[in-house]
Amino acid sequence: MKNDQIAAVFEQLSDLLEIQEANPFRIRAYRSAGRTIGSTAESFASLVEEDADLTQFSGIGKDLAKQIVEVVMTGQHAQLAELKEQIPPGVVDMLRIRGVGPKKVAVFYNKLNLQSLDQLKAAAQAGELSALKGFGKKTEQSILDNIDLAAEAGKRISIAEARTAAEAIVEDLRQLKSVTQTAVAGSCRRRRETCGDLDVLATSSDATAAMDRLAEHSLVDSVLQRGDTKQRVRLKSGVELDLRVVADSSYGASMQYFTGSKEHNVVVRQRAKDLGLKVNEYGVFQGDEQIAGATEEDVYAALNLPWIPPELRENRREFELAAAGDMPRLVEVSDVKGDLHMHTTASDGAASILEMAEAAKSRGLKYIAITDHSKRVSMANGLDAARLRTHWDDIRAAREQIDGIELLCGIECDILEDASMDLDDDVLAEADWVVAVLHYGLQQPRAQIMKRLLAAIQNPNVNIIGHPTGRLVDKREGADINMTEMLKAAADHGVMMEINAHFKRLDLDDVHAAAARDLGIPIVISTDAHSVNGFDVLQYGVDQGRRAGLTKEDVANTKTWSQFKKLLER
Repeated sequence: MKNDQIAAVFEQLSDLLEIQEANPFRIRAYRSAGRTIGSTAESFASLVEEDADLTQFSGIGKDLAKQIVEVVMTGQHAQLAELKEQIPPGVVDMLRIRGVGPKKVAVFYNKLNLQSLDQLKAAAQAGELSALKGFGKKTEQSILDNIDLAAEAGKRISIAEARTAAEAIVEDLRQLKSVTQTAVAGSCRRRRETCGDLDVLATSSDATAAMDRLAEHSLVDSVLQRGDTKQRVRLKSGVELDLRVVADSSYGASMQYFTGSKEHNVVVRQRAKDLGLKVNEYGVFQGDEQIAGATEEDVYAALNLPWIPPELRENRREFELAAAGDMPRLVEVSDVKGDLHMHTTASDGAASILEMAEAAKSRGLKYIAITDHSKRVSMANGLDAARLRTHWDDIRAAREQIDGIELLCGIECDILEDASMDLDDDVLAEADWVVAVLHYGLQQPRAQIMKRLLAAIQNPNVNIIGHPTGRLVDKREGADINMTEMLKAAADHGVMMEINAHFKRLDLDDVHAAAARDLGIPIVISTDAHSVNGFDVLQYGVDQGRRAGLTKEDVANTKTWSQFKKLLER
């Protein structure tokens, strides 16, 4: 099992226990365990196999450690299975309603005995929810607004699709003279790999005009709900987008609140409470007086915090960094000076060597590696030794035809299923840059996968492991890798790790990229471009690096060519 799968067990367990109004300390312990497991680079499955002491991790005691072992060894959790028997599935479905968490569901289930979405909707329509203590008409209406969409919850789109749509709508809203500020919020702003829905905020002297503009946008299929200051639409892609028109005095607070994450905001609210303040989407309040809210910077400053970049807002390390006064300056696209993974017409690319070089140069890059496929990838016209050497001659000839950019003779070489390299060492030794990858046999047992990766890492001709797991986001599971073992080996042998910037890969993920950084492994953000337009995905790789907390210094291809050349010496 992968860490996120194990973490999901404990997150679901804590939700169901909260619905049952169980001991809050136990609930908190399970949530903390889920967060720890999900944000740890080391494989808990491997740790269990090795009989390691799981109590070394924060928040995991002996009892939780036993439960983790149970989940890893059996794929089940006895208490979770029992809770699923006790709590009707329709009650669990209520958690999919936007803005409804386990505490609210507990009230619906335990106070009103509501056991399905239909029953909840009927109760809301009858005004029964607003009669409950702690609820009101606003909450009741919000549930009615969102309940019909709960059945469709779970559909997610790539960050590329999400960002393209949301930013197009924001740019369109900016054309209105009445709109003074507008921006994307939510998971899209945090640059998650996928997004379940989209959020856009705006300040405007004419909310009606802003909502009319959105309703008429070419990307919008239908208007689902509309109020005085909030509108929900369904895009033609099927994903929903919320537009909220807020007051100028609350814009920063709304951006902070609706950007999330939920886990980040829980800490923010508790910090405010500890300071005798209250923070919500309207601002930071001392009693009834608003003391901040117009900008995010003011909101965080009121809580004695520096502004925290959205990509870091996952309640991992951002508050520790803030407390230490060590908030990093995250890597930016403009920092990247080289691209070290791309393809030409020699294999499955759409452009020539010179066309790729000119396109890279036009984007300000100073060096590139041409890394066409090796022969194992026959469907991509992979290169054997003879064709590769001829190809490298062509790259050397291209060097003489272009100024201002360095061209490296590279290869994307498959690590074969038997742990050998797809090309002989005497061939690889002639390369300037070797990217070793797994393309086939991704379902092999972990022991064989690790044998393959470690053999490649120990090969003195290999510079970097490309898209290490071979996963495709939300499409294909990656290989079963002991990440801790692989990263330690890479650190020991001076082998770099790639963040493949294509939004379908984003491999390494953010958690393991952070782990690689912590081990001092140079990370390369590469586009894997197959055409001159393929360089455009660089932003997604940089965003992934930012979510990992990477700075310019952590990313090898932000170095100048003369600096980077020194890294090629193993």
